[in-house]
Amino acid sequence: MKELFKNNLLAIQNKLWEINDTLYYQPELGDEEFESMKLLVEFLEQHQFSVEKGIVGRPTAFKAVYDSKKEGPTIAYLSEYDALPEVGHGCGHNMIGTMSTGAGVLLSKVVDEIGGRVVVLGTPAEETNGAKVPMAEQGVFDDIDAAMILHPADESYESGDSLAMDAIQFDFRGRTSHAAASPEKGINALDAVIQLFNGINALRQHVTSDVRIHGIIKEGGVAANIVPDKAIAQFYVRAKDRNYLNDVVKKVISIAEGASSMTGAKVHIENYELSYDNMVTNQTLSRLFTRNLLTTGVKQVKKAKESYGSIDMGNVSHVVPAIHPYIGLESPGLIAHTREFADLTITDNSHEILARGALALALTGYDLITNKEVFEKMKKEFRQA
Repeated sequence: MKELFKNNLLAIQNKLWEINDTLYYQPELGDEEFESMKLLVEFLEQHQFSVEKGIVGRPTAFKAVYDSKKEGPTIAYLSEYDALPEVGHGCGHNMIGTMSTGAGVLLSKVVDEIGGRVVVLGTPAEETNGAKVPMAEQGVFDDIDAAMILHPADESYESGDSLAMDAIQFDFRGRTSHAAASPEKGINALDAVIQLFNGINALRQHVTSDVRIHGIIKEGGVAANIVPDKAIAQFYVRAKDRNYLNDVVKKVISIAEGASSMTGAKVHIENYELSYDNMVTNQTLSRLFTRNLLTTGVKQVKKAKESYGSIDMGNVSHVVPAIHPYIGLESPGLIAHTREFADLTITDNSHEILARGALALALTGYDLITNKEVFEKMKKEFRQA
């Protein structure tokens, strides 16, 4: 059966490479990926997937389903296709979207025989306001048994963890006055922001080493001789565990409220992007995928590297068994979010790597459907986690 997968891959790999390169040359930012979505959806529809667009209120999100009409697990592949401003596909989402779509098509060719369903989810805006978050919240994964996504990187790594993250905006409002003639009549909103930064810097000594708090002053006044009546700071607050992150965020909010009390500037606090949960890798699923990846020609898969980033796949991993491994572009030291990374995604070598990734994802889905022992072990691990 697995030889059949390889033969089916040969039949579609040129199309996959074409999709990948088209996404590269037509990069679209998060929630604006209309042409990217269209390209992937058309390919899935050509292979008899039923597609629903605009799910969870996101116009460039989609759910594509191939149903064998036979009992069996439902396997989901998650497709990203948003680009970065100026850099384009410097995080390789053109490859991610193509590998997941290709894997879905490959698995669909055998489920009529083995049973189960294949789902490909189009998940926009991972870089900014990830659609996987409302998908996890609104029940998109309720009928899915396992979720997978494969990310390009410098080298291949097992699925690991990620930091939970809250994106918080602090909007301080004071009162203007002449900064020299009548400063006593003003309330300085910028002073409140500065006190916020000072308080957060003092907090750093008293949190665990995995915590990351980093921010900017988005607005801080218009002229030096006017007491600023408006100042806005934005922060990302991250930690390895969602519960601990919630505690840290409470302390940061208390600091902001203290800054408000000290200066008299009123503060409005809100999340300016969606919150991401920490990634919880299902190790049973991860080991299964790693074994399959090594059969495709990938020579080495390293242990998961320590991550200080945040991904919306973390939210998915809290509601369904999930993995987020990395496939190497055979370029050790390659830095993501660069034009060099983007350019590497369309080389002949990366085309071959893309094909291996799609095949490994599809083979893993096949194993989950046909190997009840591994499937139940994966489910048991998830329940315990």
